[in-house]
Amino acid sequence: MSVSEEITQENEKTDTSWAIGVLRVEHEIKTGMWTTTQWTLDGFNLNPEPNEIDVCLLQLHKDERTDYRFNLSSQQPKLFLIMDNVDSGERPTIQLLTASQTVAGQYMDGDNQVLSCDMPLAVQAWMEAYIGRHGELLEVRRKKRKGAGRANGK
Repeated sequence: MSVSEEITQENEKTDTSWAIGVLRVEHEIKTGMWTTTQWTLDGFNLNPEPNEIDVCLLQLHKDERTDYRFNLSSQQPKLFLIMDNVDSGERPTIQLLTASQTVAGQYMDGDNQVLSCDMPLAVQAWMEAYIGRHGELLEVRRKKRKGAGRANGK
């Protein structure tokens, strides 16, 4: 099997993964005498070419279905791009593309840059079908034992 055939197979859309091109733009921002570089996420290419530079694999996981439903039910569903926070002027490395706000939030606490952009309608429909196939994830909470969280006084 040739390298181009392997890349084509990896980039095929499946029930749980979709290779999506990411359109990032670098902007220079001046504040007084300081100049800094800031990256923005301008959109997505749903049919990326095999040789495209910024292609990410959006993967859906069963344990994140509640997050997907929450995102899809919002007014503006988003996809989140997590990158290394590189200040050296190099192009930041993409770590992850996710539809889960919880996962994106976990990366915000570290030394990562999280960008978001509106989710394309085709991706929304694909996620809805995924949730339809696997069902809604209902978080079951266990009942607290009697007296939990109270002071033991007489």
